[in-house]
Amino acid sequence: MLTRAQMTGLFDIGVTAADPRAAVQDALRDTPLQLPDGGRLYALAIGKAARAMMQAALSLLPTPQAALVITNYENADSLDGARVMAAGHPVPDENGLQAGLAVQKMLARTRADDLVLVLVSGGGSALVPAPVPGLSLSDKAQVNDLLLGAGLDIVTMNAVRQHLSRMKGGGLLRMAAPAQVRALILSDVIGDDLRAIASGPTVAPIATRDEVRALLAGSGLWNRLPQAAHDALTRTEDTSPLPEADNRLIGSNRMSLDAMARACENASIVSDALTGDVGDAAAKIVQTVRDGGGPRVALFGGETTVRLRGTGRGGRNQELALRVAAELDGVAGWRFLSGGTDGRDGPTDAAGAMVDGDTLARIRAAGGDPAALLANNDSYHALSLADDLLMTGATGTNVADLQILCIDAP
Repeated sequence: MLTRAQMTGLFDIGVTAADPRAAVQDALRDTPLQLPDGGRLYALAIGKAARAMMQAALSLLPTPQAALVITNYENADSLDGARVMAAGHPVPDENGLQAGLAVQKMLARTRADDLVLVLVSGGGSALVPAPVPGLSLSDKAQVNDLLLGAGLDIVTMNAVRQHLSRMKGGGLLRMAAPAQVRALILSDVIGDDLRAIASGPTVAPIATRDEVRALLAGSGLWNRLPQAAHDALTRTEDTSPLPEADNRLIGSNRMSLDAMARACENASIVSDALTGDVGDAAAKIVQTVRDGGGPRVALFGGETTVRLRGTGRGGRNQELALRVAAELDGVAGWRFLSGGTDGRDGPTDAAGAMVDGDTLARIRAAGGDPAALLANNDSYHALSLADDLLMTGATGTNVADLQILCIDAP
C-alpha cells in the first residue's frame, strides 16, 4: 500500500498537471493573439489561478494597455506589469465589490479595434460579485450563504449568481464591447461547462430568470432570499444577443486524473464525476473498499456538496474523508485522500484530509467524539485531533477535487 508521503506526492502530481502557467503559455503559443492595426491589448485575470495565469501571459505578450488580476487573498502576491487585487472567497466581501468596479472602469476604455484577453479560473464568481442595481453586497453574501448551505451543486449555484451580477453569464462581454474578446479558461467544473466556470463571464447564462425562480422554489430557498434578490430575479430579462467571444478551455480535472494514473502503477480512474451529496459520495468510496479485489489505487475526481446542519468548521473534502473513516472504522488495509486542488477546503486552511481505518481511534484517543463532531459538520476539528488534515497551502490553481483510494491486499 502507498505510504502517506506517496499518497501526498500523487496528489501533488495531479495539482502540477493543472499548472495554470504552462496551460496559458501553451495556448498562446499554439494560437498567438492577433491585434488589429492600431488596436490595444487589455488583460484581465479572475479566479484562484489568476495571478499565475497573468504571469504566464505577460511573459509572451506585448505590454498591455492595462492588466488587472483579481484573486483570493492566499494567492495575491504583487506582479510586475499588472495590478493585483485580493478579494474574499467563498463569501464575497467589500474588496470583491471594489474589484468589480475596477473591471468595469478598465473595460469602459475599450474601442472596436482593441482586444481583451480574459483569463478565467475557478473562484471567480465569488471574487468579483458586481451586484445588479438595488442588490447590496450583504444581500449577495446572504444569497451565497443560502446556496452553499443548501448543498446545491456548482452549476445550480452559478445559474442563480449569474442573474444577480452585472458581470456573470456573459455580462463581461457586454462591458468589453465593442472590443474583441478571447478567454482562456481553466475549469474547476466537472463536465467543463463553460457557463458554470466562474459563473461564465464570457458565455451565455445557464438558465433564464424564470428557470432560476423555479429552481429556487423547488429548493425551498425562494422565500428565504432577501427582498432585493426577489426584485432582481423578477425584472424583465435582457434577451438581446451577446457579443461574440473566442472561448478556449485550457485545463481540467480530467487532465489531472490522467497525469496521476500515468504516474502510479496499478492506478486506474474509477470516476471523473464524483459529485452530489457528500454522504452518497462516501458510500461509493466505502463500497469500493468492501468490494476487495486485491491491491490497487483507485482515482476519483469531482466536486461534492455538503448540507450544513451544524455550526462546526470544515469543507467537502474533509467531511467526505471523515464519513469514509466513520464507515470503515477499524477496518485495516486501506487509506483515502480527498483534497481540493486549490489547497483550501471550505473556510479552512486545509486542502482536505487523508484517513485510514485507525482515524476514529486517534480522534477518540485525543478526547473527541467522532459522531458528534460529524453531526455538527465539524470535520476540521475531528481530523485535526487525528492529525489527518491535508495541508498544502495555496497552490495557485483550481480544477475541483481529487481523491485517491489505496487498497492493500486482503
